[in-house]
Amino acid sequence: MEMGLPFFIAINLCACREDEMPLAKQTLTKPIKLLAVDDNPTALRLLEAILTRARYEVATAVNGREALQYLSSNPDEIESILLDRMMPGMDGIEVCAALKADPRLRDIPVIMQTAADRPEEISEGIQAGVFYYLTKPLDKKTLLSVVSAAVKQAGQYRKLRKEIRQQQKNLGLVQVLQCTFKTLTEADTLAPFLASLFPEPDRVVAGISELLINAVEHGNLGINYDLKSMLVAENRWQEEINRRYDDPCSVLKKVRVAFFRRDKACTLEITDEGEGFDWRRYLEVEPLRATHNHGRGIAMANMLSFDEMHYNELGNQVLGTMWLSRRKENGQ
Repeated sequence: MEMGLPFFIAINLCACREDEMPLAKQTLTKPIKLLAVDDNPTALRLLEAILTRARYEVATAVNGREALQYLSSNPDEIESILLDRMMPGMDGIEVCAALKADPRLRDIPVIMQTAADRPEEISEGIQAGVFYYLTKPLDKKTLLSVVSAAVKQAGQYRKLRKEIRQQQKNLGLVQVLQCTFKTLTEADTLAPFLASLFPEPDRVVAGISELLINAVEHGNLGINYDLKSMLVAENRWQEEINRRYDDPCSVLKKVRVAFFRRDKACTLEITDEGEGFDWRRYLEVEPLRATHNHGRGIAMANMLSFDEMHYNELGNQVLGTMWLSRRKENGQ
């Protein structure tokens, strides 16, 4: 192949739908361990009791510094952190800043619990990297639903990052790539591969995964936010996904993906065949949706994974860009 010409790959992934199974139904090999942090002993004991009865293993800390000391000594044990916002000495926002500054801890999902439920305070938490929010007094059903969502997402991202390390060798040679896929299983397979094409795959993989899922679920299958909320609450989400796979209106629809590596940036283009949606309200997590157990994917991709992210007007195509100059400035 002549030097200077792009290395072009076309991929059409195929996967069996019957292999798709919600992570919540898969067999756990060991208890899921959480860290609960609250300066109120009564609130902390109540939280521990609820989570223990739900078969979680719970470690506790009575302030932010104690929590960080525990996490520094046990960086791989904790699946999610339930963090009180208002604490003396070091509040929840400061704890989040310390977590994000530590590469070993920054990917642990934080569920912030607080009586400070004003929109601007919730927005401050979201800006600090808190994508899960609970307001006091805690509702048991909401608590367990949000914890389950956070743990499931953390496990999925960990799995994707592991797959990246297996695929990354030699993929820096790829300059142009195009592929199509149809199902959520295929999206799960494709995400770590696509992330491996980027200079910072661990940073981008969660965002890519969320955008691919959105293209199938909300794009081609037409499941909007409110409908998903109802389906999740009624435990019928997977059933509806499978039904829509076979619906004549969506059975032929595909998601098209294109990757481009240029001198200054890597760009991923994802296009579905759906009717589009009002993407503007999902680029950040609205305070009114902060306590919901889904709906954070696009915001996470926009705020954490890509340097720039743009949708077309209709909302059925998104471009995520990572600037290569950013790595050079950081000496990478």
